[in-house]
Amino acid sequence: MTKDEVISAVNSKLKLVRTEYGLTQDKMAVILGISKKTLVESEKGRRALGWTEVVALTAIFSGSTILKDALGEDFPEMVSALALIDVEVHYPSTMGGKIWWREVKNTGDYKIQQNVISSHYRILDSQDRRLLSSFDLKEIEEYLDTIS
Repeated sequence: MTKDEVISAVNSKLKLVRTEYGLTQDKMAVILGISKKTLVESEKGRRALGWTEVVALTAIFSGSTILKDALGEDFPEMVSALALIDVEVHYPSTMGGKIWWREVKNTGDYKIQQNVISSHYRILDSQDRRLLSSFDLKEIEEYLDTIS
């Protein structure tokens, strides 16, 4: 998925997420740091939430069944990968990709995995620490070549 696709998907589910959590428009607007008018316009499709608002919503409502259905079980990591495109980051250890990931390549010291929902890739070291996430497999493979 691209940022624009995530923005579109979240905007189409905004009201459902709000009702899933039993929130009024007033409360949801406060939570997202936007005006009630902006929220109402967004729920009616007259205005789209921007990337920053979408990131806030997906972080705050990371347990949302509605968002999981729309974006995949591991949507917070996918949003993070999109936000960090072209940025070098030192990630903490993961759970090793036992759920929602398929192994693309394993060198013994490193493995490339692809998320089965979002299709983004990541490299894990031997201790399951994520070294890089990207939607570009070529970028992942080139990075693997430089570290192995």
